[in-house]
Amino acid sequence: MRWILVLSLAGSAFAVDWSQWRGPARDGKSTETGLLRKWPEAGPRQVWRAQGLGQGYSSVTISAGKVYTLGQRDDIQYVMAFEEATGKKLWEVANGKAYRERRGDGPRSVPTVEGNQLWAFSADGTLACLNSQTGKKIWSLNVTEKFGASVPHWGYSESPLIDGDRLILVAGGPGASVVALNKNTGAVFWKSQSEEAAYSSAILAQMGAVKQVIVFTSSSVLGLRADNGERLWGYDKVANRTANVATPIFHNNHVFVSSDYGTGCALLKLTPNGGAQEVYFNTDMKNHHATSVLVGDMLYGFSSSILTAMKFQTGEVAWRDRSVGKGSLTFADGLLFLLSEGGVVGLAEASPTGYKELARFTLPNRSERPTWAHPVVSNGRLYVRDQDNLYSYEVRQK
Repeated sequence: MRWILVLSLAGSAFAVDWSQWRGPARDGKSTETGLLRKWPEAGPRQVWRAQGLGQGYSSVTISAGKVYTLGQRDDIQYVMAFEEATGKKLWEVANGKAYRERRGDGPRSVPTVEGNQLWAFSADGTLACLNSQTGKKIWSLNVTEKFGASVPHWGYSESPLIDGDRLILVAGGPGASVVALNKNTGAVFWKSQSEEAAYSSAILAQMGAVKQVIVFTSSSVLGLRADNGERLWGYDKVANRTANVATPIFHNNHVFVSSDYGTGCALLKLTPNGGAQEVYFNTDMKNHHATSVLVGDMLYGFSSSILTAMKFQTGEVAWRDRSVGKGSLTFADGLLFLLSEGGVVGLAEASPTGYKELARFTLPNRSERPTWAHPVVSNGRLYVRDQDNLYSYEVRQK
């Protein structure tokens, strides 16, 4: 019995679903181990390739044997589910009218999954709660109609945040910049502030007895009480007037936030009285469309087009490298899984002493659009989305 228990624990520790934006803890990190540290020249073994996703920059979420994403075909945006083992499409459900923009059409966010429910947010502002097993719609609304908001210039890109019975979202409406809805019905719990939406997803932070929602809107970073939406603090120095995209990072009572377009990054220390104090602001980490990952005391992220390692507490740069080119990344098993917007997939050590690349390959059948859908590592697989194509690669050691 003890032998069986040890095997069971080892298996459960390895298999890690990726059921929301940036993974289990919304931090861009997987807890999986036993992953390959070298790939063949053509890349790790391709398990399957799914087609028919349509247009869009949505990455994936993985839960209970299913892979979820969003895509657009013709005049409709869809939520889709695929079988994790084979890539077979299981169902798809319409979720909003087509969204078109010269830099790329279709949805940008990823579904959030919890048990038998799924929440998806399309680029036109259509928010839906579905049965994750069947795709049956439970409720739906459009935030532009509900809260008087306007679709951001490059479309709504936020992935819904679930906190108990609440669904947190930056709607961007007057008096309803940030909203908390009943996740089961769509009813409004609270509305707060009047800042327009940007492209960043919300996170949660526990400060003493108070849980905070931290959001990056079009004009500032905000800390709100999770239970009622009361504003606790705000910081506008890191916001730019073009696109605030990166997700805030919370660690040890500090919040790191970054944006590009020549702006930079800041570390804020949250105070027991509900405030926030600037620790540093610099231009050494300018995250564009990809958020950094924090590993130990080191941030790894793309500062504009340069992969950069920077000390979290001080803002001191440890190293820079052009790596695979401007892109996005995720972390697992001491490794950085990199994806350039030119379709180059790389593997490097998460090392504070320098850039140490282990492998790279280029995606086949490249689309004309940049690969802006962020890579995901889940249950021993690497997932990469390139518009109509979704690839699943085996990255676990045998």
